[in-house]
Amino acid sequence: MEDKFRGCFLGLAFGDATCAPHEGGFAERLLWRMIGTTKASEMRFTDDTQMSLDIARSFTKEGGIKQDELAREFSSSYRWSRGYGPGAGKILKRIESGMPWQKANVSIYKDGSFGNGAAMRAPILAMCYPPTSSEFEKSVVQSSEITHSNPLAIEGALLIAYTTAYALSDMSNDVLGDRLIEIAELDAFVEKLEHCKHHLRRNSELSVREVRTIFGNKITAEQSCITAIYLAMAFREWSFTSLLSFVKKLGGDTDTIAAMSCAIWGAFNGAEKLELEMLPRIEEQNEIQSVATQLYKIYQANNKIEIEK
Repeated sequence: MEDKFRGCFLGLAFGDATCAPHEGGFAERLLWRMIGTTKASEMRFTDDTQMSLDIARSFTKEGGIKQDELAREFSSSYRWSRGYGPGAGKILKRIESGMPWQKANVSIYKDGSFGNGAAMRAPILAMCYPPTSSEFEKSVVQSSEITHSNPLAIEGALLIAYTTAYALSDMSNDVLGDRLIEIAELDAFVEKLEHCKHHLRRNSELSVREVRTIFGNKITAEQSCITAIYLAMAFREWSFTSLLSFVKKLGGDTDTIAAMSCAIWGAFNGAEKLELEMLPRIEEQNEIQSVATQLYKIYQANNKIEIEK
């Protein structure tokens, strides 16, 4: 199980760092070509991995999700060069300047952001509590609403977190698909999950164009979360690099779709299988593995408490 935790966090970071250079148009790709490698020739990750580390570090320090502390962690880690979305960047800068996160999170979008910024970091919450714990959904919602308080963003994060949790437990695709449909409440997600279940059960290999049309490749939770879930399940038995290759061709919000789908793939397959693929080194790779191990130990303790109740 510890190998799966490391695989999940490494999968997220590798997917993020590897697909970031393929996101957006010419200007975005040119910029990342200039700043996407460290002085040590390691691949740099984006806000997807940074905010995931923020959650993990805050959780291990506080013993849970403490929203005020996590908001401070998010805002103090903000650097424009990590590729934060413009809305998220403004929210975090306002929090850093002293605005309460409860006001900042609706200061840009009055109904809250419905982007995928909460979902991209949701796999980490699946490594904090078992899905049967009363704290599981609560922690995902609390983490999400600091920056993404719209119901679409929160439900997208919940679906990613549940998928990751079930991947860690080796749940079959058939059962997992049914379980997610039971969990989803918003029509936008239910419809896409029905499509996901249908195509996976038919074992039909969808083309890049079909995935883009059916599930989407945009920065909204509605247009990316089920995309990532479908790809992780469809490529579950395939190599990690084949999943990365598909996401690169998919285009759009490649780094975040890769972060989510590759985290789930890593939860299915573990770090040992991922490391066999001779991927280029990413920054803070050892730290990411160390944090994953810390989360595993806490998870085991939380799971023991849950069983004893």
